[in-house]
Amino acid sequence: MNSIISYLLLIIQYQYKQICWLTLFIAKYIPLKQWAYDDAHSPKYQKFKTDILPKVIRFEIWDYNELILYYKERYNYTVKPVNRRSKCDIPEDCHCPRCGAPLPYLYKNNGSKGQILCKVCQARFNPAENKYNQPLKLRCPYCGHSLVHKKDRKHFIVHKCVNLKCSYYLNNLKKVDKDDLADYGKNKYKLHYIYREFTVDFFRMDLDSLPKNASSLKFSRNNAYIMSLCLTLHVNLGLSLRKTSQALKDLYNINVSHTMVANYAKTAAVVIKPFVDHYDYNVGNTIVADETYIKVRGIKGYIWFIMDAVSRSIIGYRVSDNRGVGPCIMAMRMAFRHIKELPEKFNFIADGYSAYPLAAQQFALKDENPLNFDITKVIGLTNDDAVSKVFRPFKQMVERLNRSFKATYRCSCGYDNYDGANYAVSLWVAYYNFLRPHQSKSYQVLNSVDMLSNADNMPGKWQLLIFLGQQTVLNMQKTSPA
Repeated sequence: MNSIISYLLLIIQYQYKQICWLTLFIAKYIPLKQWAYDDAHSPKYQKFKTDILPKVIRFEIWDYNELILYYKERYNYTVKPVNRRSKCDIPEDCHCPRCGAPLPYLYKNNGSKGQILCKVCQARFNPAENKYNQPLKLRCPYCGHSLVHKKDRKHFIVHKCVNLKCSYYLNNLKKVDKDDLADYGKNKYKLHYIYREFTVDFFRMDLDSLPKNASSLKFSRNNAYIMSLCLTLHVNLGLSLRKTSQALKDLYNINVSHTMVANYAKTAAVVIKPFVDHYDYNVGNTIVADETYIKVRGIKGYIWFIMDAVSRSIIGYRVSDNRGVGPCIMAMRMAFRHIKELPEKFNFIADGYSAYPLAAQQFALKDENPLNFDITKVIGLTNDDAVSKVFRPFKQMVERLNRSFKATYRCSCGYDNYDGANYAVSLWVAYYNFLRPHQSKSYQVLNSVDMLSNADNMPGKWQLLIFLGQQTVLNMQKTSPA
């Protein structure tokens, strides 16, 4: 019996060694079609990758007299003036730009090429170019080479490492097929380290600015109930402005023009938006984000949606005329409004678009309450990698949200201006979060408010929602600094 067990143990050990050898052989010599996280390292997706932060070199300005005393007390070393063996052609008024040492402590470091070395602080400088006047210096985190100012964009400056011996550049160059380099050149791929320095502080922009040109809630002809009927038909049922006007005439014999319906919607959006934006949604540890396009006067615009994966509430949204990182930061600021510290195992799930990692990088650089988190990228439409296979259901949630929004958006065939788009999206988010029954919640609303649950019909809920918005505006006026 003991011999059989010993024999089986020997077979198991032999099989284990064979499995280890085969695994190593496959990983080293057989290129698999898709390995875990392979898309993140593919040269095709390199242009969507956000590089890590650069090294920031700050030049401190010293006093050469204090340095000489420090060397004497700490190391018992006396810094003596330069003992010159030949005539010095350095100008007499030349001083070290870092410590202010005069001419007796300066000498030429590379002969006739112009570089001068300070004997006190060991600073190398050129009298014609004073690099110590700069507040900071950006360097590549991989090779330490100074970054070069390449391009000026609308909201940021592009800095690039042009060192051809940089390890980051050489590793990316190895991944690229040589045939593609012969046909298209190196400009097809992002090979060098790039850093974007933002010139606009999106964290100082006001999130609570109310839209302009809204009409008053004082009704001269109609009343608040007719206004709430317009909102019910226009927002809940997704009717266009003209169809809403026609439905009121056919159903209730109420004459309201489509222009008046638009004014009612605009006024309601101005009042309700603060309540929706400042509501505490009790965000969980998983947030999903995506952007979709709209049409404004026939030109493509964008809407950014950020939702909580647990409650499925829209916690951040933004309408923009571009797909840059600025609107993404503003939407994320709205989503993180009530979050002071991120929960454990926090996940921010988005697609492979580079605006999300750039926005996350800016949140980590904040002076007050910085938030450090990574973006989990779900790339493509199929589960070709391990990350997409795990997080695909979360991405489908926000894609389903986009389809729900587009179902009510198509009736308008686009918007006339961005103010109108903001009004419509604000009302739809209020309806989606507080009034719309959801199948995932057993046909209950996502966020239950006691005052709204006591209303018997939908027009009454819209009136109460306007009242809650008015209370929020009054509280904002009381707490805001004068």
